[in-house]
Amino acid sequence: MGTVIIYAIAAMAIAGLILSLVLYLVAQKFKVVEDPRIDEVAEVLPGANCGGCGFAGCRGLAEAIVKAGDMENKTCPVGGAAVMAKVGDIMGLAAAESEPMVAVVRCNGGKCNTKAKVVYDGVADCASANQNFSSEGGCQFGCLGLGTCASVCKFDALYVNEQTGLPEVNEEKCVGCGACAKACPRKVIELRKKGKNSRRVYVCCINKDKGAAAKKNCDAACIGCGKCEKECPFGAITIENNLSYIDFNKCKMCRKCVAVCPTGAIHAVNFPPAKPKPQDNAQTATAENVQQTANTTEIKTEKSE
Repeated sequence: MGTVIIYAIAAMAIAGLILSLVLYLVAQKFKVVEDPRIDEVAEVLPGANCGGCGFAGCRGLAEAIVKAGDMENKTCPVGGAAVMAKVGDIMGLAAAESEPMVAVVRCNGGKCNTKAKVVYDGVADCASANQNFSSEGGCQFGCLGLGTCASVCKFDALYVNEQTGLPEVNEEKCVGCGACAKACPRKVIELRKKGKNSRRVYVCCINKDKGAAAKKNCDAACIGCGKCEKECPFGAITIENNLSYIDFNKCKMCRKCVAVCPTGAIHAVNFPPAKPKPQDNAQTATAENVQQTANTTEIKTEKSE
C-alpha cells in the first residue's frame, strides 16, 4: 500500500515537472516583448485619459506612436505642443506643430432668442430627450440645454448658463479634447481652431430649415440668405442645406460677413471694438460743423436784436 502511494506521488511530481517545462517553453515561444519606450511615452503624457486623441486613453496613444514609429495624426490635445515635443525627444522624431483647438457652441437660441412653446419634463439627458423631443422653442436642430456636455467634461470647462439656457465654454480650461462634441446628440458643439489671441468668427447656428421656418422658431437663426458668402473675399463661406458655414482654415477674420448678416447669426469673439471708419468720422465732423454754424448764427441773431 505504501509503495503504491509513493509511486503515485512520484508520477504526479514527474507529470508536474513535465507540464511546467511545457508551459515554460510555450511562454518563451509566444511571449510578447513590449517596447520600453511605450512606458516612457505614457509617463510624459498627462494621464487625463479623455480620449481626445482618438485612442483609448493615454497608454493607447503611447502604444500607437511607438508601434507606428511616427507621430503623424497622433497628438495629445491636453498636453499640447509641449508634451508632444517631449514625446518626440523619446522617439527621436520631430513633433508636428498643431494649432490648439477649443470647443465652440454653435447655437444662440436658448431663452434669449426663442420663445418656449412647450415645457420639457423628462430625463435630464440630451441623448434621451433628443429621441422624442425637438426643443422647448421648437427648433429640432438647436441645443437642448440639459447639460450632458458639461457632465462629460473632465476639465470643468463647460457649464450651462441659467439665464440663456445654453452651455458656455471656459476657454482657459478647455483643452479641446472633444468629449463634449461627441456627447452632444445634435452636434451643436464643434472643435475649432482657438485662433490668434483666441479670436474666432463662426456661424452660431446649425438650423437647416428654410429661412421662414428657421426665423419662426429663433430670432437669431441663420436663414441661408447667402449675403455672407457673397461678401467673403477668401471663399471661406459656403451655403449648404439652407445653412451657412465658415471654414476656419480659410477664414482671415476680416469680419465682413458679420456686418452683413441680417440676423446676427455670425459671431466674432474676442475682437477689440471696431474703429470708426474715416467716412463715419467725416460725417460726424460735418454734423458737428453744421451744429456749430447753427449755434453761431443764433448768437449773431440775438446780438443784432
